[in-house]
Amino acid sequence: MKILFMGTPDFAVTALRAIHEKYKENVVGVVTRIDMPKNRGHALTPPPVKVAALELGLPVYQPQNLKEENFKGTLESLAPDVIVVAAYGKILPEYVLNYPAHGCVNIHASLLPEYRGAAPIARAIMDGKKELGVTIMYMEKGLDTGDMLSHESLSFTEENKGEAEAALAVLGAKMMLRELENFENGTPSERVKQDDALSSYAAKIEKEDSKINFAKSAEEIKNQVRALAPAPYAFARIKGKSVKFVKVTVTGETTDKAPGTVVSVSPKGAGKLLVATGAGVLSLERLIPEGKKEMSAGDFVRGRGAAEGDVFEF
Repeated sequence: MKILFMGTPDFAVTALRAIHEKYKENVVGVVTRIDMPKNRGHALTPPPVKVAALELGLPVYQPQNLKEENFKGTLESLAPDVIVVAAYGKILPEYVLNYPAHGCVNIHASLLPEYRGAAPIARAIMDGKKELGVTIMYMEKGLDTGDMLSHESLSFTEENKGEAEAALAVLGAKMMLRELENFENGTPSERVKQDDALSSYAAKIEKEDSKINFAKSAEEIKNQVRALAPAPYAFARIKGKSVKFVKVTVTGETTDKAPGTVVSVSPKGAGKLLVATGAGVLSLERLIPEGKKEMSAGDFVRGRGAAEGDVFEF
């Protein structure tokens, strides 16, 4: 069974490594997005899947797009029996979807039909979901609308997006290996249609999603911070400067101070920095001040980044 892998970010690397470890010579190639300029120097940077594939000695293909004139010849020369997709980042055209005998099978990081779309993990955490999961599904023309083969969930309460993503990547890799084995044995899992009436959309994270509105509850803000760490981070402004929030906790305290007001500070040790919200008080644990590295609340207070009575704005 010849396997073609398509993926781009770190989430997909876990599955690529697992599939290569089990199938090795069966992996005929890896398709990923083109190298993109990154950071201040705008140096062209390869996607994580490309880096991993080259390390594994696998041929890498980076078509500008998947139009037939750009990719059909490559597809036919590789002649995969199944295409495994994990966060590739582009819609696959029909000729690709219809080519492999076992179809195009996707690792999607949500419990479909919930959270179809680009940012399922971040959106689920932002919404306060405690159960996140992975669905193995057949791909079709619609956005994450194909028949499901299997789904499994994990519990998350305090983990941020990066931590949840790493755990779900491992789960998704295990699930995909099981489905590939089923294909090999001629016993694929039963196809289950999605109930479109239960679907929701996980839109791409935009800059507006990162702005903290302190009129929201402490719990809502905590989930926003978790959902956007380790990048792009939720942020607010204090004393005219931007501050990214890395980790926060809900204290259980109450206050009559206006939302965003610094209620209490302490510079000792890791420090204390408590902020009023629309419902409850938030403890800021780890921060990244504008132009500086990540630091504790204590270091932020010692550096005069905040004092009691100061106000975080959005």
